[in-house]
Order: sequence, then structure tokens, then C-alpha cells
Amino acid sequence: MAANKDFIHRFLNYVQIDTQSDEDATDQPTTAKQRTLAELLEKELTSLGVRTDYDREHCYVYAAIASHGSGFESMPPLGFIAHLDTSPEVSGSSVKPRIIQNYQGGDALLKEEDFPELTRHRGEDLIASDGTTLLGADDKAGIAEIMNLVQYFHDHPEEPHRAVRIAFTPDEETGRGTEHFDTERFGAKEAYTVDGGTFGVIEYECFNAAEARVMIHGKNVHPGSAKNQMKNACLIAMEFASMLPPAETPEHTEGYEGFYHLDRMEGSVEQTNLQYIIRDHNRKRFEARKETIRSIAAYLNQKYGEGTVDASIRDQYHNMAEVMKDHMDLVGRVQKVLSDMGEVCVTSPIRGGTDGAALCFRGIPCPNLCTGGYNYHSRFEYASVQEMEKTAEMLIRIAQLRQ
Repeated sequence: MAANKDFIHRFLNYVQIDTQSDEDATDQPTTAKQRTLAELLEKELTSLGVRTDYDREHCYVYAAIASHGSGFESMPPLGFIAHLDTSPEVSGSSVKPRIIQNYQGGDALLKEEDFPELTRHRGEDLIASDGTTLLGADDKAGIAEIMNLVQYFHDHPEEPHRAVRIAFTPDEETGRGTEHFDTERFGAKEAYTVDGGTFGVIEYECFNAAEARVMIHGKNVHPGSAKNQMKNACLIAMEFASMLPPAETPEHTEGYEGFYHLDRMEGSVEQTNLQYIIRDHNRKRFEARKETIRSIAAYLNQKYGEGTVDASIRDQYHNMAEVMKDHMDLVGRVQKVLSDMGEVCVTSPIRGGTDGAALCFRGIPCPNLCTGGYNYHSRFEYASVQEMEKTAEMLIRIAQLRQ
């Protein structure tokens, strides 16, 4: 049940296709270049005898594999989902993947003093970029691992397994990955996203998430005659930011602790824009965080004049734990498979989100599985070949589990 010999080759090919999404775009996909990978995957799936259904308008690739073997024909289809796009935060163009065989530390980019977890990977083969771009393991590692499952059942038609449904989605990194997801075309009522990190970790809790866009309108006049006339949007923006709790930012929080993250800031005296992401696992605290943004805007409007600050907030997804509490059998299956593999299963809250978070609230319970990737959204991103291979085996075993 080892990974197919083309498994890593596939991954290296996928990461060299630029699929970076654009959080400011209004279309879906937010970038046309995501279609390049979608069309390649459709061709690969078709060549492996898999029935595909490509939503060309919105860039979703759906695929179906029939069940095989006594007893599996009565089991409902099981879904596996991964996303096509890479983060807008770091360039995904001209990715140059490299393999560090038998990693022993001392790499110019991946330094153990900067990333202590690297010591756990000594002796493994690591894949990283050249340091000028991200790698794209998020989530092309998940795509490659799902494609390995397809290849395995193609190469071993005698192997029994339940019916499998596959979806490759666009724009997950912008929080819009399920915006046009067609649950009927997908055809599974339960699924896993393959979009996590460390091997052996399954995630069924995530943040409640929202995006806040704060537009500050100033008044620019010549600085030589600005007294009692100028209204500097840049300074008001700084005042807005200073009124949020300084310790409730990503760099000061962990575990179940929520945060406000100033993701982007641009502007001038006349107009300055702030873009925040708001995160909290607890729904009540999440709603309170959104109200804090509105309250600060109201206070500054009272201070500087109505219309000075315009704050708009858009919910992105909610904590899948609200749904998953009634579907913990999906977690139990993974625990069983990992135990059979002689591995330890760890449950951990996601300090982020996946397509599965939104799908949980659309009738498809969908926890998140590992991929073997690390340092996502960063030019320091890397993946462990050995962890990817074990993840690929895990997916096959899940599809073959008789429960």
C-alpha cells in the first residue's frame, strides 16, 4: 500500500503551476490561472478511468470512483477534498522545488534555530522552495495524496474499497472555496479535507472567522495651512489600530485564543484602508470581537465626524465543532486507521479554516486530515516526503475501512 512511484513527481509538477488566488477579486475563480491545474487534474483523472465532472465556469473538479468488493456496495460514498489555490500572501510564481535528502540540519533556508520542529525531521527527505516563493504544499500535497489514492485503486483493481468522491476546489485561501460548491455534483454526505499539517493530526474544531474592511476618509489640504482643516486618515487609522487589544494578535496567541490580525494597510491623508481578519473558536467571543470593531468605528465617527470611518464585516466560516460533535465517528475511523498503522492520532483545533468548515454547515460533516506540510503561507514552507507517503497510505486505508 506504499505511495505510487509517480507520487512525489506529481507533487513536484503541481507546485510549479502558479495557482495563487486573489482576495480582492470578485469573480470565481479569483484568478484564471487556477484553471491550469484544474484542467490538468481532470485529464489525469480521466486517464485513470475515473468519471469526472468539471465545473468550468467556477473551476471545481468533481470525480467519482465506484465501490468494489463485498459489503462496500451498501456503504455511502466517502469524499476527499483539497484546494487548488495557494495563499495570496506570498508569491506562487516560478516555484523552484528542491529535495533535501536525509536532512541533518544546516540548510540555508530551513534553520533549526528558527524552526525547532525541524529537529524531528532529521533523517527525512524534505521538499522546500528556493526561498523566493512559497512551496505550495498547502494544498498541493493534499491533491497529490488524493491522486495517489486514485492511482492505487487503478493499479490494484482487485483491492476492495467503498465508493469515493473527490473534489478539488478554487479559492480556499480567500475564504470562498465553497461559494459555488455543488453538493449534489459532489455526491458524498460525509468527507475529509486533506489540508492539514503534521502527520497523525486530525482537526474537527476551527475558528469562527470574519473579514473586516475599515475605510477611513480624511481631508487633505496643504500642510502649510492645515491647522483646524486637515483630517489625516493615516493618523486616524493608527488610532483605530491602537484601540484594539495589543496582546490579541496572532503573534501573541495560541490554542483556543482568538485574535484580530491587521492583514493589510494602505492609504494616504485623504483615504486609508485597513483590512483585518477576526478569529475566535468561541461563537460568543467571536460576535463580541466584531462588535468591538463596530464600536471603535462609531467612537471615531463621533470624534471626527460622521462618515469618517466605514467598517464592513463579512463572515467567512464558523467553527465546525458545532456540527462535528454529532459525527465523531469520522474521527474514530481515522484513529482506528492510524492505530492499525502503528501511529499515534492527535486531535488539535485548527488555528485557521478549511473548506470543510463551511461544508459542515451545508450538510457534509468534514474534518480535516494532515498532509505532511509545514510553515504554510511562507517562503519557509516545506513538506516531509516520508510524512506525505504515510498520509497517502492513510487515505487508502480510510477508503477501505469497513465501518
